[in-house]
Parts: sequence; C-alpha cells; structure tokens
Amino acid sequence: MSRVGKTPILVPGGVTVDVLKGREVTVKGPGGTLKMPLRPEVTVEVEGKEAVVGITGTGSARAASAFHGMTRALINNMVVGVTTGWEKKLEIIGVGWNAAGKGKSITLNIGFCHPVDIDMPEGVTCETPRPTQIILKGADRQAVGHIAAVIRKVRPPEPYKGKGIRYVGEYVRRKSGKSFGS
Repeated sequence: MSRVGKTPILVPGGVTVDVLKGREVTVKGPGGTLKMPLRPEVTVEVEGKEAVVGITGTGSARAASAFHGMTRALINNMVVGVTTGWEKKLEIIGVGWNAAGKGKSITLNIGFCHPVDIDMPEGVTCETPRPTQIILKGADRQAVGHIAAVIRKVRPPEPYKGKGIRYVGEYVRRKSGKSFGS
C-alpha cells in the first residue's frame, strides 16, 4: 500500500464527503461542489470527520498502490479547494504588455498585432489588480493549474531578455547574447 494513501483525510466542519454508489466521490463545502469518479482498484470510506482510502484487491498490486496514493491526494485537494480554494499568480514582463480581466474572460496585449482573449473555465475566476499581474482562483486545483498553463503558453518567458508570461517566483535562466570576438 502507498504511504501517502494510508494517511486519513481530515474533513473540516462545513464540508461533507459522500461516496455515491461506491464509484464517485462528491465533496461539498462553502467553496462549491466537486466530483470525481473512482478507479476500480480503490475504495473510499467516510468515518465521522475522516475519509479513508483503501484498496479493493482488483487489478495488479503495483497499479493499486499507485492509484491508492493518487486518489487520496486528489480527494485531499478537493477538500482544500472547497474550504480555502486554490490560487495561481502570473506576471507579465515586457514593455507595454498588459492584461485586463473582463468578467469570465481575460484579454492579453502581449506584443502581437491583435489582443488575445482567453475564456475562463467554469468555477475559475481571474483578477488583474495591476496590468502586469494575473491572479486565478478556484476550488478545482486541476482547472486553476490548467488555465494558468494555457495563459503562460501564449507567450512563455524567453531566455535572452526574460520577456513573457511567467509564474510569480519562477526563475528563468538567462543566456548571454552574441559575443564579439576579435
């Protein structure tokens, strides 16, 4: 069994974890409702204020151990998401480059001849407190991380001048330009 999977998931007050028909986990809380289907190799049992992930015994032991730990981590991420939520911060580096959040979409002006509009998925909100900063928030960790990666992919940081969209705190290794030798 997985060491990660053995630890129980603590369910705080105001959050409910339900197992529907033994094949789907639903987590409800103040931040919303999240659902996840279960693999046939694992089971989830809710006992009071703890949820415990177990192994059913079907499939190979190696796959069951891997899915055991992964399922526990995903359910824990769901519990954290509906209580405090997840957040990703991006920054834009470049002269005259900026972003503007408009409701459920964001408009990027990042050196192209046209602005780039990106629609936010369901449950994810975007804020632009400064024109060069983007803050993405939501209950679903996978959705927040995916839309952050989509936004970063529009103009990833380049190694010569460091211009582009990057995560806050991300280190971009800089290269030296052409050198003149005589």
